[in-house]
Amino acid sequence: MAHRTAPPGGHAHAAAPDAESDPAAPPASPVVRVLLLGLGWVCVGLGAVGAFLPVLPTTPFLLVAAWAFARSSRRLRAWLYGHPRFGTALRAWHEHGAIPRRAKVLSLVGMSLSFAWVLLQAEKAWLPVVVGLTLLAVAAFVLTRPEPPRTAANPAE
Repeated sequence: MAHRTAPPGGHAHAAAPDAESDPAAPPASPVVRVLLLGLGWVCVGLGAVGAFLPVLPTTPFLLVAAWAFARSSRRLRAWLYGHPRFGTALRAWHEHGAIPRRAKVLSLVGMSLSFAWVLLQAEKAWLPVVVGLTLLAVAAFVLTRPEPPRTAANPAE
């Protein structure tokens, strides 16, 4: 998902711009644009709540919001990527497929707490097994993502 750059003295060979690579690509219709804007704002709201509740993820909601805004509003997409609280994680994912260490730790803590709750509350024996295997797969994915490169502006990440 990283941006393509042209080699020195050459041109990058990329496919024609589409909605994924061209944030300016318009939605199919005005109704779709309104639905995408609504989805984006709902996800921003859920992501904001997730910033304060460890059991609710932040970044996945913000990624969906960025996707929706990229197809409905260049201005809102730019606002989200430039946001002082949320923009860093979005840019790290978009540019490097990276997840900051703090986000990894918080996601693992949240998954562990969620699994403990399911384990205590489940009436069916198979439910903790299914939830546990799903969370294990998600944890493996999160842990195998690289961390963002350290920068002078963000030495802690």
